[in-house]
Amino acid sequence: MRIQKELVDQIARKTVTALIDGDFLVWEDRPEKLMAIVTDIITEDLMVEDQLNEEVRLLIESRTKDYERDMMDYGRVFQMVKTKLARERGLIL
Repeated sequence: MRIQKELVDQIARKTVTALIDGDFLVWEDRPEKLMAIVTDIITEDLMVEDQLNEEVRLLIESRTKDYERDMMDYGRVFQMVKTKLARERGLIL
């Protein structure tokens, strides 16, 4: 995950505060509980790209055992495979 946990917490806090203060949301429980829920949702969403990166890395490694890694532009192949998998899965990165 590229964003630090403190920033995710800050985004969740500001989002929840804006929703409750702006009367866009009626929340009868403690605001901290909603902030935890929003933080979990944001973190989970950000982890999707990390999981995709790991999957792409493993896929490329498993398919290129017979080839010299120096013979290919790893960064370019990685990005192409990642873009294709994201498109197939309907992910927005």
